[in-house]
Amino acid sequence: MAEGGQALEGKVALGFQRGFLAGKRLAELPWESLEEVLKDSKDSSPFLAVLQKTVFHPLCLKYPPSVKYRRCFLSRLIKKHESTTAEPLDQLYEALGDVLNTEETTHCYKNYLLPSGDAITLRENVAIVSQGTTGLVTWDAGLYLAEWALENSDIFRNRRILELGSGIGLTGITICKACHPREYVFSDHHECVLQQLSENIQLNGLGWVPESCSHHIEEGQSHQHHLDRADHIQISVKELDWNLVSKDELEELQADVILAADVVYDPELSQHLIGVLQKLPRACGNRQTPEVYIAFSIRNPETYHGFQTQLDKVEIEWQIVPTSWRNLFPYDQHANIVILRLYV
Repeated sequence: MAEGGQALEGKVALGFQRGFLAGKRLAELPWESLEEVLKDSKDSSPFLAVLQKTVFHPLCLKYPPSVKYRRCFLSRLIKKHESTTAEPLDQLYEALGDVLNTEETTHCYKNYLLPSGDAITLRENVAIVSQGTTGLVTWDAGLYLAEWALENSDIFRNRRILELGSGIGLTGITICKACHPREYVFSDHHECVLQQLSENIQLNGLGWVPESCSHHIEEGQSHQHHLDRADHIQISVKELDWNLVSKDELEELQADVILAADVVYDPELSQHLIGVLQKLPRACGNRQTPEVYIAFSIRNPETYHGFQTQLDKVEIEWQIVPTSWRNLFPYDQHANIVILRLYV
């Protein structure tokens, strides 16, 4: 293959890499680009290049996507290969054989590549709903908010951030790795989510939980783990019940920026969130009122407009934040996702 063809082959393989490692929908991987490369190729080198950047990538070997995802990906790649005149590629069939002999598990890993070349690795549940919560998977609005944060890192630099409903941590870990906050408080309410969140923070080298800390919460106790980083970002994981949190607790956190993603998917939850927003401290002395950014996928327009109506009733002003779609992270390209700036 000519030098230009090799460069294109490498570019296509990298396109597969970013999407595959993050568990992007198979239909949205760059199959058409692979087809273009195959027109000028007489051997299996494009397929081997894709394999090296995906199934054989060190991140995949250490932190693999789900068994089902890898099986479907390899099956599709083999089908594509068999439609060409190239000689059979043993590595393809060996890789599929390995996956077919791998036992299915309830969890998988997703690896998100940052522009810096750094990677974020998250342990997620395979099922969308498990253990009574949807918080053990990463949702599109969280991916979108993380991407927006990378584009607007000055909002977070050297500031204290409180994230409401952190889930398993994609947005916050991205900000901690790339946006240089002074302090980041992850928060959620479900016990299993808090445990997985803490594990993902450690998995990404952002801190540690002392052995004396337990994930079991006795009645009346606060669930808050402090994690220390070498670059002096203070990271906390806090149990936060929106119905019970007090003004004093929120004041104590001294947050400069409040973030949340995909936390207003039903009217009751929206009302609880607004209750928290009404308790946020207002500007006083040298302290400014926190900046608030809420990202969500508009699945039901009535729910979205209902949230805006609830905000209007309690005189919380809002505006849509201008954003651009880069698809650095694998959120649904057809989803309707917005970020609102709220003025509490």
